[in-house]
Amino acid sequence: MKYLIGFDCGATKTECALTDINGNILYTTTGGAANFLVTGTDGTSRIILSLLNDCIKKLNTDYSEIENIVIGAAGAGRKKDAEKLESSLLEIFSADEIKIKSLKVVSDAQIALQGAFPNEVGCILIAGTGSIIYGKDEKGNIYRTGGFGRLLGDEGSGFSIGKKGLQAAAKYFDGRGEETLIIKLIEEKYSIRTTDELIAKVYKENFDIASVAEVVIIAAKKEDQIAHHILLEESEELIHHLSTMMKKMNTIDLSVSFAGSLILNNNVYSDMLRGKIKTSLPSVKIVVPKYSPIEGAILLAKEMLSD
Repeated sequence: MKYLIGFDCGATKTECALTDINGNILYTTTGGAANFLVTGTDGTSRIILSLLNDCIKKLNTDYSEIENIVIGAAGAGRKKDAEKLESSLLEIFSADEIKIKSLKVVSDAQIALQGAFPNEVGCILIAGTGSIIYGKDEKGNIYRTGGFGRLLGDEGSGFSIGKKGLQAAAKYFDGRGEETLIIKLIEEKYSIRTTDELIAKVYKENFDIASVAEVVIIAAKKEDQIAHHILLEESEELIHHLSTMMKKMNTIDLSVSFAGSLILNNNVYSDMLRGKIKTSLPSVKIVVPKYSPIEGAILLAKEMLSD
């Protein structure tokens, strides 16, 4: 029997699906976070190999029956980065004497776009730990906006919101900022009560800055003005992502699907973004993705069969 395998390697977890040659899912499994720009190509490759071996063992098959593998990976939006992960994987496979017929690394945004709009025009707006928007026109041309990473971009993302929440806390501890509910919530969730504790957490303990976005959202829901202002600024950044994509695709009518826990889930930030789209970009239509990102990876794997 012949199989296809798809991966969705994200900043919080990795999903893997094995299907028959027609794309019918036979087995799924999950692993740890695999943004290789953060965890490194070797660490990401090991997670992928572990999940592949799990699939092989579960279906009592071998690698010779795997026709195509498509890996949608956070951090693989540029060709050189995707090729770097591909090379790392092939080196590990070779060392373990594993022969792969066909393997392709693309960005996690591309598999999300393929899943949301298979053979259709549209764009996928992703706002989770990071942020990016991918679009596809009627000719199949792919466009992107954002995705510059946490140091240069990721506006509107969990990292950006979390960072601003921590900055508000830092200013308050230092006597330069106003009191905000964010302080109380950070103290309750992370046991951060002083400047020294905040600095130690962020600079010495590999603190998950993006997780603070949840704190900011909770504070905004309780009508904290500083938290509300942070979300207003960040949602406006995502509106700018969308308007820029419309210019790149040369269209005023655009269908968009959401991805990423920050805007996919129901919360005050997601509601704020939807409201801004309705008033600022009335020609943009928010639609439910047709398929999930992992199914998008499988669709790409099927396409490769005819290449």
